[in-house]
Amino acid sequence: SLIGRLMFDLPEEMGLIAVAVRQTQGKGRGGNVWLSPMGCALSTLHISIPLHSNLGQRIPFIQHLVSLAVVEAVRSIPGYEDIELRVKWPNDIYYSDLMKIGGVLVNSTLIETTFHILIGFGFNVSNSNPTICINDLIAKFNREEGTELRPLSADCLIARTVTVLERLVEVFQEKGPNGVLPQYYKYWVHSGQRVRLRGEDGPLAWIVGIDDFGYLQVHQEGQDVESVHPDGNSFDMLRNLIVPK
Repeated sequence: SLIGRLMFDLPEEMGLIAVAVRQTQGKGRGGNVWLSPMGCALSTLHISIPLHSNLGQRIPFIQHLVSLAVVEAVRSIPGYEDIELRVKWPNDIYYSDLMKIGGVLVNSTLIETTFHILIGFGFNVSNSNPTICINDLIAKFNREEGTELRPLSADCLIARTVTVLERLVEVFQEKGPNGVLPQYYKYWVHSGQRVRLRGEDGPLAWIVGIDDFGYLQVHQEGQDVESVHPDGNSFDMLRNLIVPK
């Protein structure tokens, strides 16, 4: 991609973002195709992270920070705090725990002692198809609460997301995971959720949180909390299959 070639030619302190109006060859996790109709906010952002830093030692956390930044971009606007936008581990943006509204894909390249990170993120802002969009949630909120919140634009939300992400990265670099996790848990869909380990007939466990490296932590009755990772290319909340690492 153009941004992938450009990122190594720019001065270290210069940020780079590409914003797409439409995207025809979007990629998701595990080789999935990401459909991107008009009205979808689409961006690829380049950031540099020193290897010897809190985030450099925990690169998987970046996708969580970006998902959180998208949600926070909307819910930090006065009046929009209760719009039901949430994060789903590891890299999705959801309407409540019901429907996917966006996603994040992170690629990292280590050159000497610097990670060059390309962050692709897309979320539905004003397109009701193929699922639902942020402006649908705002309209629903207005109907239910009698408010008159205005619809938001993709440009505004991309700009807000990048600004929030910069702040989250700064806090993470200064304080580590604990600097951002309370905010993350406030918006995530998994509190107290039950999952099955190793298969549909496997033992039941409860989701506790995420560990220092961004993996999911679960608690099985009578056992210690353990870190797990998704089975296959997505953590499917319906099938609830998680395989211990």
